[in-house]
Amino acid sequence: MEKKGKNKDIKKLIVISMLGAVAFVLMLFEFPLPFAPSFYEMDFSEVAVLVGAFAYGPVAGLVIEAIKIVLNLAYTGSVTMGVGELANYLIGISLVVPAAVIYMRHKTRKHAIIGLAVGVLTMVVVGGLLNAFLLLPAYAYFLSSPEFILTVDTFVEMGAAVNPWVNNLFTFIVFAVVPFNLIKGIATSVIVVLIYKRISMLIKANDSH
Repeated sequence: MEKKGKNKDIKKLIVISMLGAVAFVLMLFEFPLPFAPSFYEMDFSEVAVLVGAFAYGPVAGLVIEAIKIVLNLAYTGSVTMGVGELANYLIGISLVVPAAVIYMRHKTRKHAIIGLAVGVLTMVVVGGLLNAFLLLPAYAYFLSSPEFILTVDTFVEMGAAVNPWVNNLFTFIVFAVVPFNLIKGIATSVIVVLIYKRISMLIKANDSH
């Protein structure tokens, strides 16, 4: 009985590691959205993270997200002194954790959709606040040099260049960051709803062997 439990834990760790690797690969396929500066790039890596979090709980989601970030750092390095990776992790888990917590209480399609909706709203709010008060100032600080000083206004100007609604930090958050995270969250959630049942059957089949 004890051996069976250990085997199940090992299989769980293998699946979590595989999902982390899948999330990393998905993260490589990034693309910008036309209303936000090019340094905001969308990807579907949270699909794999959410699958793992729905299968094994929010802690698994935290681990898969971390594996994704570590693999990405090892493969591509960081041009933002880790700020971009921190942003990706924090905003990613703000979607994944609330969704998984709600789904794990009642594992039904209805609760999955409710959880994802709450997760998307949480990500939008957290993403906006983090960008305004932590991430954009951190980008400006770490990417500045004696020859070229970056400020938050620099990013606002980059936003204004592609989005006529942007003219200050507030409008940058409202008309660039918020819709970016909203579109990313909704698109990711729709994919998860469409594919999770089939993938969860494979995961359960793996756990039962």
